[in-house]
Amino acid sequence: MARKATSKKKSTKSESASKAKKKKASSAKSSVTKKGSAKKAATKKTAVKKATTKKKETKKADKKKAEKKPKAKRASRKKVVAEVRLKAYWGVFNQSLKRVALYEYNQRRQADKRAAELTEKSSSPHFVQLVKEVIEAD
Repeated sequence: MARKATSKKKSTKSESASKAKKKKASSAKSSVTKKGSAKKAATKKTAVKKATTKKKETKKADKKKAEKKPKAKRASRKKVVAEVRLKAYWGVFNQSLKRVALYEYNQRRQADKRAAELTEKSSSPHFVQLVKEVIEAD
């Protein structure tokens, strides 16, 4: 004899208890709704009045917030920049970037000659580069 497979699930005690609770809750709600339908209508009207008063209060609060001026930002003090004057020179430099000689700006030819002489004498090359130095104010 072959057993027939049943697709029905066996309900547990906890499932049956939860179903019973749901039935009780729904029946309690229906009895309350029948008795309290008049109460609900009255509470709806008061709820509408409360909502309108809340809207008015929020509008007043918004106006107060709008009336308040934002705090003025404190002006930052700008640093007074001292005038720095620079003067241009021609510098003769060796390969390790040490300044060997310094010439006025209008003496470029002499600076080039000096760089050529130093390059011939020593094994390292020398070059001419513009140098700007600060002039002290009197």
